[in-house]
Amino acid sequence: MRALITGIAGFAGSALAQLLLDEADVEIHGVVHRHDWRIRAVRAQLHLHKGDLRNSSWVDEMIQQVQPDLLLHLAAWSDVGGSWAQPWVAYELNIHCQLNLLEAVRRFAPACRVLVVGSNEVYGRVQPEDLPVDEETPFRPNSPYGVSKIAQDMMGYQYWCNYGLPIVRVRSFNNIGPGQADDFVASAFARQIAEIEAGQREPVLRVGNLEAVRDFTDVRDVVAAYWLVAQRGAVGAVYNVGTGQGYSIQTILEILLGMSNAPIQVEQDPSRLRPSDVPAMICDNRRLVAATGWQPRVDLRRTLQDVLDAWRLDVRGNRPGLMGVSG
Repeated sequence: MRALITGIAGFAGSALAQLLLDEADVEIHGVVHRHDWRIRAVRAQLHLHKGDLRNSSWVDEMIQQVQPDLLLHLAAWSDVGGSWAQPWVAYELNIHCQLNLLEAVRRFAPACRVLVVGSNEVYGRVQPEDLPVDEETPFRPNSPYGVSKIAQDMMGYQYWCNYGLPIVRVRSFNNIGPGQADDFVASAFARQIAEIEAGQREPVLRVGNLEAVRDFTDVRDVVAAYWLVAQRGAVGAVYNVGTGQGYSIQTILEILLGMSNAPIQVEQDPSRLRPSDVPAMICDNRRLVAATGWQPRVDLRRTLQDVLDAWRLDVRGNRPGLMGVSG
Protein backbone atom coordinates (compact mmCIF):
# COMPACT_ATOMS: atom_id res chain seq x y z
CA MET A 1 0.00 0.00 0.00
CA ARG A 2 1.26 3.48 -0.87
CA ALA A 3 0.14 6.02 1.75
CA LEU A 4 0.50 9.78 1.26
CA ILE A 5 0.43 11.96 4.38
CA THR A 6 0.02 15.71 3.92
CA GLY A 7 1.53 17.67 6.79
CA ILE A 8 3.82 14.74 7.59
CA ALA A 9 6.23 17.03 9.45
CA GLY A 10 3.46 18.50 11.59
CA PHE A 11 2.40 17.48 15.08
CA ALA A 12 -0.11 14.77 14.13
CA GLY A 13 1.50 13.99 10.78
CA SER A 14 4.82 13.03 12.35
CA ALA A 15 3.02 10.82 14.87
CA LEU A 16 1.16 9.11 12.04
CA ALA A 17 4.41 8.56 10.14
CA GLN A 18 5.92 6.93 13.21
CA LEU A 19 2.89 4.66 13.52
CA LEU A 20 3.01 3.61 9.85
CA LEU A 21 6.72 2.81 10.00
CA ASP A 22 5.68 -0.26 11.99
CA GLU A 23 3.38 -1.34 9.13
CA ALA A 24 5.62 -3.50 6.95
CA ASP A 25 3.42 -3.34 3.87
CA VAL A 26 3.09 0.47 3.70
CA GLU A 27 5.26 2.71 1.52
CA ILE A 28 5.10 6.12 3.19
CA HIS A 29 5.07 9.33 1.17
CA GLY A 30 4.72 12.74 2.76
CA VAL A 31 4.20 16.37 1.80
CA VAL A 32 6.57 18.83 3.49
CA HIS A 33 6.15 22.58 3.17
CA ARG A 34 8.85 24.10 5.36
CA HIS A 35 10.33 22.63 8.54
CA ASP A 36 10.79 18.90 9.05
CA TRP A 37 12.55 18.72 12.42
CA ARG A 38 9.87 16.45 13.90
CA ILE A 39 10.71 13.70 11.39
CA ARG A 40 14.47 14.17 11.23
CA ALA A 41 15.13 10.80 12.91
CA VAL A 42 13.15 8.85 10.30
CA ARG A 43 13.58 11.06 7.23
CA ALA A 44 15.56 8.41 5.34
CA GLN A 45 12.68 5.93 5.67
CA LEU A 46 10.16 8.27 4.05
CA HIS A 47 9.54 9.48 0.50
CA LEU A 48 9.21 13.24 0.95
CA HIS A 49 7.75 15.74 -1.53
CA LYS A 50 8.46 19.39 -0.77
CA GLY A 51 5.93 21.85 -2.11
CA ASP A 52 2.94 24.10 -1.50
CA LEU A 53 -0.54 22.57 -1.52
CA ARG A 54 -1.93 25.93 -2.62
CA ASN A 55 -0.19 25.41 -5.95
CA SER A 56 -2.64 23.30 -7.96
CA SER A 57 -0.12 22.48 -10.70
CA TRP A 58 2.36 21.14 -8.18
CA VAL A 59 -0.39 19.11 -6.46
CA ASP A 60 -1.49 17.62 -9.80
CA GLU A 61 2.07 16.56 -10.62
CA MET A 62 2.67 15.14 -7.15
CA ILE A 63 -0.52 13.02 -7.16
CA GLN A 64 0.27 11.72 -10.65
CA GLN A 65 3.79 10.82 -9.53
CA VAL A 66 2.88 9.16 -6.23
CA GLN A 67 -0.37 7.45 -7.29
CA PRO A 68 -1.38 6.90 -3.66
CA ASP A 69 -3.69 4.10 -2.55
CA LEU A 70 -4.47 6.12 0.56
CA LEU A 71 -4.34 9.88 1.13
CA LEU A 72 -4.35 11.05 4.75
CA HIS A 73 -4.89 14.78 4.65
CA LEU A 74 -3.53 16.24 7.89
CA ALA A 75 -1.99 19.49 6.61
CA ALA A 76 -3.94 22.45 8.02
CA TRP A 77 -3.89 25.74 9.85
CA SER A 78 -4.71 24.52 13.37
CA ASP A 79 -4.43 27.62 15.57
CA VAL A 80 -8.00 28.29 16.71
CA GLY A 81 -7.10 31.44 18.63
CA GLY A 82 -4.91 32.73 15.80
CA SER A 83 -7.77 32.37 13.34
CA TRP A 84 -9.45 35.39 14.92
CA ALA A 85 -6.49 37.57 13.97
CA GLN A 86 -5.94 35.97 10.54
CA PRO A 87 -9.25 34.51 9.37
CA TRP A 88 -8.37 34.56 5.68
CA VAL A 89 -5.18 32.57 6.30
CA ALA A 90 -7.21 29.89 8.07
CA TYR A 91 -9.73 29.79 5.20
CA GLU A 92 -7.12 29.74 2.46
CA LEU A 93 -4.90 27.07 3.98
CA ASN A 94 -7.69 24.77 5.10
CA ILE A 95 -10.08 25.10 2.16
CA HIS A 96 -7.86 25.89 -0.83
CA CYS A 97 -5.31 23.16 -0.11
CA GLN A 98 -7.93 20.46 0.30
CA LEU A 99 -9.74 21.55 -2.85
CA ASN A 100 -6.52 21.18 -4.87
CA LEU A 101 -5.94 17.72 -3.42
CA LEU A 102 -9.44 16.42 -4.06
CA GLU A 103 -9.45 17.77 -7.60
CA ALA A 104 -6.12 16.05 -8.27
CA VAL A 105 -7.36 12.78 -6.79
CA ARG A 106 -10.60 13.01 -8.79
CA ARG A 107 -8.69 13.39 -12.05
CA PHE A 108 -5.58 11.29 -11.55
CA ALA A 109 -6.17 8.75 -8.72
CA PRO A 110 -9.94 8.23 -8.35
CA ALA A 111 -9.57 4.87 -6.58
CA CYS A 112 -7.49 6.44 -3.78
CA ARG A 113 -9.17 6.31 -0.36
CA VAL A 114 -9.05 9.74 1.28
CA LEU A 115 -9.15 10.63 4.99
CA VAL A 116 -10.35 14.20 5.60
CA VAL A 117 -9.35 15.36 9.09
CA GLY A 118 -11.85 17.71 10.68
CA SER A 119 -12.28 19.12 14.16
CA ASN A 120 -14.70 19.27 17.06
CA GLU A 121 -14.61 23.05 16.49
CA VAL A 122 -17.30 22.53 13.84
CA TYR A 123 -19.77 21.96 16.69
CA GLY A 124 -18.88 25.30 18.27
CA ARG A 125 -21.43 26.51 20.79
CA VAL A 126 -22.61 23.17 22.12
CA GLN A 127 -25.36 23.21 24.71
CA PRO A 128 -25.27 21.22 27.99
CA GLU A 129 -27.93 18.89 26.60
CA ASP A 130 -25.64 18.12 23.62
CA LEU A 131 -22.98 16.48 25.82
CA PRO A 132 -21.32 14.19 25.00
CA VAL A 133 -21.18 15.48 21.44
CA ASP A 134 -22.07 12.96 18.73
CA GLU A 135 -21.80 13.28 14.97
CA GLU A 136 -25.41 14.47 14.61
CA THR A 137 -24.88 17.56 16.80
CA PRO A 138 -25.66 20.73 14.79
CA PHE A 139 -22.83 22.91 13.53
CA ARG A 140 -22.60 26.17 15.51
CA PRO A 141 -19.05 27.38 14.77
CA ASN A 142 -17.74 30.12 17.02
CA SER A 143 -14.38 30.80 15.36
CA PRO A 144 -13.07 31.35 11.83
CA TYR A 145 -11.15 28.10 12.25
CA GLY A 146 -14.41 26.25 12.97
CA VAL A 147 -15.94 27.66 9.80
CA SER A 148 -12.93 26.52 7.75
CA LYS A 149 -13.18 23.00 9.16
CA ILE A 150 -16.89 22.81 8.29
CA ALA A 151 -15.95 23.68 4.72
CA GLN A 152 -13.35 20.89 4.68
CA ASP A 153 -15.80 18.42 6.19
CA MET A 154 -18.62 19.22 3.79
CA MET A 155 -16.26 19.33 0.81
CA GLY A 156 -15.24 15.77 1.60
CA TYR A 157 -18.89 14.75 1.76
CA GLN A 158 -19.64 16.51 -1.52
CA TYR A 159 -16.79 14.84 -3.42
CA TRP A 160 -17.98 11.44 -2.18
CA CYS A 161 -21.61 12.25 -2.97
CA ASN A 162 -21.07 13.79 -6.42
CA TYR A 163 -17.98 12.00 -7.73
CA GLY A 164 -18.03 8.74 -5.80
CA LEU A 165 -14.55 9.27 -4.34
CA PRO A 166 -13.94 6.87 -1.43
CA ILE A 167 -13.71 9.58 1.23
CA VAL A 168 -14.10 9.10 4.97
CA ARG A 169 -14.07 11.95 7.50
CA VAL A 170 -13.05 12.35 11.14
CA ARG A 171 -13.72 15.14 13.63
CA SER A 172 -10.93 15.17 16.15
CA PHE A 173 -11.32 16.63 19.63
CA ASN A 174 -8.37 18.16 21.51
CA ASN A 175 -5.04 16.58 20.53
CA ILE A 176 -2.23 16.69 23.05
CA GLY A 177 1.31 15.33 23.21
CA PRO A 178 5.06 15.97 23.02
CA GLY A 179 6.17 18.13 20.12
CA GLN A 180 2.98 20.21 20.04
CA ALA A 181 3.33 23.94 19.44
CA ASP A 182 2.79 26.25 22.39
CA ASP A 183 -0.29 27.76 20.75
CA PHE A 184 -2.12 24.95 22.58
CA VAL A 185 -2.92 25.08 26.25
CA ALA A 186 -1.04 22.12 27.76
CA SER A 187 2.04 22.82 25.68
CA ALA A 188 1.88 26.53 26.59
CA PHE A 189 1.81 25.65 30.30
CA ALA A 190 4.62 23.10 29.92
CA ARG A 191 6.89 25.50 28.05
CA GLN A 192 6.47 28.17 30.70
CA ILE A 193 7.22 25.67 33.47
CA ALA A 194 10.33 24.40 31.67
CA GLU A 195 11.60 27.95 31.10
CA ILE A 196 10.96 28.86 34.74
CA GLU A 197 12.88 25.75 35.88
CA ALA A 198 15.77 26.73 33.59
CA GLY A 199 15.85 30.30 34.93
CA GLN A 200 14.83 31.71 31.53
CA ARG A 201 11.56 33.23 32.75
CA GLU A 202 10.30 34.88 35.93
CA PRO A 203 8.43 32.35 38.16
CA VAL A 204 5.01 33.46 36.94
CA LEU A 205 2.88 31.20 34.74
CA ARG A 206 0.35 33.14 32.66
CA VAL A 207 -2.98 31.50 31.85
CA GLY A 208 -6.27 32.11 30.10
CA ASN A 209 -9.64 30.57 30.95
CA LEU A 210 -9.10 27.71 33.41
CA GLU A 211 -12.76 26.74 33.77
CA ALA A 212 -13.28 25.27 30.29
CA VAL A 213 -13.63 21.48 30.12
CA ARG A 214 -12.13 19.64 27.16
CA ASP A 215 -11.69 16.07 25.90
CA PHE A 216 -7.90 15.57 25.57
CA THR A 217 -6.55 12.64 23.55
CA ASP A 218 -2.88 11.75 23.22
CA VAL A 219 -1.76 12.35 19.63
CA ARG A 220 -0.43 8.79 19.43
CA ASP A 221 -3.93 7.50 20.16
CA VAL A 222 -5.45 10.03 17.76
CA VAL A 223 -3.39 8.89 14.79
CA ALA A 224 -4.10 5.26 15.63
CA ALA A 225 -7.79 6.17 15.25
CA TYR A 226 -7.08 7.92 11.94
CA TRP A 227 -5.33 4.85 10.58
CA LEU A 228 -8.15 2.53 11.63
CA VAL A 229 -10.82 4.81 10.16
CA ALA A 230 -8.86 5.24 6.93
CA GLN A 231 -8.88 1.48 6.46
CA ARG A 232 -12.18 0.38 8.01
CA GLY A 233 -14.45 3.43 8.02
CA ALA A 234 -17.49 3.49 5.77
CA VAL A 235 -17.00 5.81 2.79
CA GLY A 236 -19.13 8.92 3.09
CA ALA A 237 -19.30 8.55 6.87
CA VAL A 238 -17.86 10.73 9.63
CA TYR A 239 -16.41 9.69 12.99
CA ASN A 240 -15.68 11.69 16.15
CA VAL A 241 -12.24 11.00 17.67
CA GLY A 242 -11.89 11.55 21.42
CA THR A 243 -11.69 9.70 24.72
CA GLY A 244 -15.17 10.50 26.02
CA GLN A 245 -13.64 12.00 29.19
CA GLY A 246 -13.59 15.70 30.07
CA TYR A 247 -10.95 17.54 32.10
CA SER A 248 -10.89 21.19 33.10
CA ILE A 249 -7.96 23.36 32.04
CA GLN A 250 -7.45 23.93 35.78
CA THR A 251 -6.88 20.17 36.21
CA ILE A 252 -4.34 20.12 33.38
CA LEU A 253 -2.50 23.03 35.01
CA GLU A 254 -2.48 21.40 38.44
CA ILE A 255 -1.10 18.12 37.10
CA LEU A 256 1.72 19.91 35.29
CA LEU A 257 2.55 22.09 38.28
CA GLY A 258 2.70 18.94 40.41
CA MET A 259 5.44 17.60 38.12
CA SER A 260 7.74 20.52 38.95
CA ASN A 261 9.54 21.48 42.13
CA ALA A 262 9.87 25.11 41.09
CA PRO A 263 7.90 27.73 43.07
CA ILE A 264 5.48 29.11 40.48
CA GLN A 265 2.85 31.82 40.76
CA VAL A 266 -0.18 31.65 38.44
CA GLU A 267 -1.65 34.82 36.91
CA GLN A 268 -4.42 35.29 34.35
CA ASP A 269 -3.36 36.98 31.12
CA PRO A 270 -6.26 38.75 29.31
CA SER A 271 -4.47 38.32 25.97
CA ARG A 272 -4.88 34.55 26.33
CA LEU A 273 -8.67 34.78 26.51
CA ARG A 274 -10.61 34.12 23.29
CA PRO A 275 -13.45 36.33 22.05
CA SER A 276 -15.79 33.42 22.84
CA ASP A 277 -15.22 30.12 24.58
CA VAL A 278 -17.34 27.00 25.04
CA PRO A 279 -17.72 25.87 28.68
CA ALA A 280 -17.48 22.14 27.91
CA MET A 281 -16.72 19.93 24.89
CA ILE A 282 -16.72 16.14 25.39
CA CYS A 283 -16.71 13.51 22.65
CA ASP A 284 -19.22 10.75 22.04
CA ASN A 285 -16.94 8.19 20.37
CA ARG A 286 -19.37 5.26 20.13
CA ARG A 287 -19.53 5.31 16.32
CA LEU A 288 -15.72 5.18 16.08
CA VAL A 289 -15.45 2.34 18.60
CA ALA A 290 -18.18 0.33 16.90
CA ALA A 291 -16.57 0.68 13.47
CA THR A 292 -12.93 0.10 14.41
CA GLY A 293 -12.62 -1.21 17.98
CA TRP A 294 -10.37 1.76 18.81
CA GLN A 295 -9.65 2.55 22.46
CA PRO A 296 -7.30 5.20 23.90
CA ARG A 297 -4.20 3.68 25.48
CA VAL A 298 -2.07 6.57 26.74
CA ASP A 299 -2.93 7.88 30.20
CA LEU A 300 -3.33 11.66 30.55
CA ARG A 301 -0.63 11.92 33.21
CA ARG A 302 1.86 10.10 31.01
CA THR A 303 0.98 12.42 28.13
CA LEU A 304 1.50 15.52 30.25
CA GLN A 305 4.79 14.18 31.60
CA ASP A 306 5.98 13.61 28.03
CA VAL A 307 4.90 17.13 27.02
CA LEU A 308 6.79 18.68 29.93
CA ASP A 309 9.90 16.54 29.38
CA ALA A 310 9.95 17.49 25.69
CA TRP A 311 9.92 21.19 26.57
CA ARG A 312 12.65 20.64 29.18
CA LEU A 313 14.85 19.23 26.43
CA ASP A 314 13.87 22.03 24.06
CA VAL A 315 14.76 24.89 26.41
CA ARG A 316 18.19 23.29 26.87
CA GLY A 317 18.69 23.51 23.12
CA ASN A 318 17.97 19.86 22.31
CA ARG A 319 14.71 19.92 20.36
CA PRO A 320 13.55 16.29 20.45
CA GLY A 321 10.40 16.42 18.36
CA LEU A 322 7.75 13.78 18.84
CA MET A 323 10.13 11.01 17.82
CA GLY A 324 12.56 11.78 20.64
CA VAL A 325 10.12 11.25 23.51
CA SER A 326 8.93 7.97 25.03
CA GLY A 327 6.16 6.06 23.32
